[in-house]
Amino acid sequence: MATKGNSGDNRSRSSMSIFIVVGLCGFFYILGAWQRSGFGKGDSIALEITRQSDCSILSNLNYETHHGGDAGTIDESDAEVKELKACDDHYVDYTPCQDQMRAMMFPRENMNYRERHCPPEEEKLQCLIPAPKGYVTPFPWPKSRDYVPYANAPYKNLTVEKAVQNWIQYEGNVFRFPGGGTQFPHGADAYIDQLASVIPLDNGMVRTALDTGCGVASWGAYLFKKNVIAMSFAPRDSHEAQVQFALERGVPAVIGVLGTIKLPYPSRAFDMAHCSRCLIPWGANDGMYMMEVDRVLRPGGYWVLSGPPINWRNNYQAWQRSEEELQEEQRKIEETAKLLCWEKMHEKGEIAIWRKRINNDNCRDQDSQPTICESENADDVWYKKMEACVTSYPETASPDEVAGGAWKPFPERLNAIPFRISSGSIPGISVEAYQEDIRSWKKHVNSYKRINKIIDSGRYRNIMDMNAGLGSFAAALEAPKLWVMNVMPTIAEKDTLGVIYERGLIGIYHDWCEAFSSYPRTYDLIHANGVFSLYKDKCNAEDILLEMDRMLRPEGAVIFRDQVDVLIKVKRIVKGMRWKTKMVDHEDGPLVPEKILFAVKQYWVVGENNSTSPH
Repeated sequence: MATKGNSGDNRSRSSMSIFIVVGLCGFFYILGAWQRSGFGKGDSIALEITRQSDCSILSNLNYETHHGGDAGTIDESDAEVKELKACDDHYVDYTPCQDQMRAMMFPRENMNYRERHCPPEEEKLQCLIPAPKGYVTPFPWPKSRDYVPYANAPYKNLTVEKAVQNWIQYEGNVFRFPGGGTQFPHGADAYIDQLASVIPLDNGMVRTALDTGCGVASWGAYLFKKNVIAMSFAPRDSHEAQVQFALERGVPAVIGVLGTIKLPYPSRAFDMAHCSRCLIPWGANDGMYMMEVDRVLRPGGYWVLSGPPINWRNNYQAWQRSEEELQEEQRKIEETAKLLCWEKMHEKGEIAIWRKRINNDNCRDQDSQPTICESENADDVWYKKMEACVTSYPETASPDEVAGGAWKPFPERLNAIPFRISSGSIPGISVEAYQEDIRSWKKHVNSYKRINKIIDSGRYRNIMDMNAGLGSFAAALEAPKLWVMNVMPTIAEKDTLGVIYERGLIGIYHDWCEAFSSYPRTYDLIHANGVFSLYKDKCNAEDILLEMDRMLRPEGAVIFRDQVDVLIKVKRIVKGMRWKTKMVDHEDGPLVPEKILFAVKQYWVVGENNSTSPH
C-alpha cells in the first residue's frame, strides 16, 4: 500500500534559496530547504526574514542540560528509527474520514454518506502523504485570498462549472478568485455591504460567523475586511476541492455537512450564520437543520438565507422549479423560524435575515411551543444524532438581559471575562485561573517567537492548536495576517470550546484518534500542547503524528509542548518522517520536566527521492 516514489530530483526546475547555517542559526529559515513561492521565485518572506534575523539569539541559547545534547534528551544513537515510506501517488489529496470510495457504502438519505466515516484500524495508512509535483508555498495574505498556485490543487472543474458565477478562473499557473459566488456574481464586497445595512458588521459586535455550504469560501474571505472570522464548511462532493481551495486561500474551512449528526461546535458559538444558495433543505425533517443552527447561534445572533426559496415569485423560472414547491419550502422555513421565536428583520431581493431573540422571555406567550431538547449538555455533540428539538436559553433575571451574557465588541472580548467563566459554569476554572492562563500563554508565545522568528512574519497563515484549552495561545498570536483553528479534544478533562468562541475566536471538537476533517497540506503551523500525554493510553502516537504530517504543508512547522519522556518518543518517531527537530528547555529553566520540541517538515513531492533517513 505504501510505496516509495521514483528517485529523481526536480530541484533544477524551480528557483532555490539554500541557506547555509551554523548550529541552530537559521533552523526556521528553513534548514537549507527549498522555499518556493507561487511563481517559483523563492520564498521572499523567508529570505528577507533570514537576512534580517539576529542569529546570535539562536546560537547563544543554552540547550545543554543535565542530559546533554538537546534539552531534556538522552543519547538516542542506538535507538532504532522506523523509516516511514511515502504513500502511493494517488493518495496525494487523501481525506481518510471523507474518502469518496468509502462514502458510497453509506446511505444517501439526509447526506449521511457525506458525513465522517473513518477507516477501521486495519485500513489506516501507515505512510506519508506526498505533495503534488510542483507544489509551492502559498502566497502571503492578502494575496492568497485572490490567487492560488495551480500546482497546489490542480482541479479545473469549478472554472467551467461555476464560470458564470465568478467563483474561480484559471490564469496561466494560478487560479484567480474574483470574489464572486452563486448569489453574488458581482463580488462578495457588495453583498456583504448589503448585509451590513441590517447586521452590525462594522463595529466589532459581530465577530464569529458560520458559513454552511460555503463553496470556495469567498464570503468568509471578504469578511476578514470587517474583522469578522467565519468558520466555513462544505462536503467533499462533486464540487471537487472547494474546501481545499478555501484553505489554500488562507480562509478557515473544514469538510462538513448538515446531515444526521450534530455540528462539531458548542451551543451559543456564532454571532451570525449564513447560507447562500447552500442547497440545504431547511424546511425538511421538521425544521431540524434550522434548530441545529439555533443551537449554535448566540442569543441575539443573526441568520442569513439568500437564494431559493427567497423571492420565489420572481425567480421560479430562472431556478427551473415550480411555484408550488418553492412556496411550500418558504412556508416551512417561516413556520420553523416562528417556532424558534426568531424575529424576521429583513427581506429584500433574494436575501432574508432573521434574528434569534436575546432570551426566552419574548417567546413564552407564543401559541405554538417547540419541543425542548432533553439533553442537559447542549455541547455534547461528537457523533451525536441531530434531533428536531430546541436548545434551552440560559436563565435570565429580566426581560432585557441577554441570555449567556451581553455581547462585547471585538477585540475587547478577546481578553474580557467570558460569561461561561464568570457564571461558574465550568467547574474548576475561576476568573483568576483564566487571567493567569492569558499571562502564561503570552509568556510561552514570546518564548516561541525567540526560537522561530518567523511566527508573526506572515509566513504562517493557517495555524492549528490541537489542544486549545481556553484559547490563550490563539489570543496571544491574534493578528490580521493569521488565524487559529482551536481544536477541543473530545476527551479533554474540561470542555472550554464555548469560552474560546466567547473570546471571538473559532474552533471545533475533534478526537485525535481519528483524521481531521481537512485536506492534506492545509496548515502552516501546528501547536501540540500536552496532546501526546492526553492520548497516551488512547491511541497510537505514530497515527497522530502521521495525521499531523498529512495536514502540514511542506516546510510547515510544529511546536510540541509536553513532558520530556513523551517528547523523546515523539522525536524518535519524527526522525523517520522527514522532519528536522530541536528540543529546548521550558521558559522557567532546565529543571522543569516540561520541554518544547520544535520541528520543520522538509520539502518533498511525488516522484522525488523519498528517503526519510536523517541527512
